[in-house]
Amino acid sequence: MQPEKERSNWWYLVPIFLGLIGGIVAYFALRNDDRRKAKNCLFLGIILGVLGITVNLLFLTSGITEEQFGVNI
Repeated sequence: MQPEKERSNWWYLVPIFLGLIGGIVAYFALRNDDRRKAKNCLFLGIILGVLGITVNLLFLTSGITEEQFGVNI
């Protein structure tokens, strides 16, 4: 078995900008070189994806309508 290579911390930006999809991409890119960072990127993508869905549901159910902003959609 080969020793794990340390990968750059810049990989954490992939799930931050791309959410769950970015976490999956980073996981498969890092899994053979740095398993711990690969799992952390996947967990970060999952957490940010769930957080995004939660925030969207909160805004959806808050009762804010387009009339309150003065726009017509």
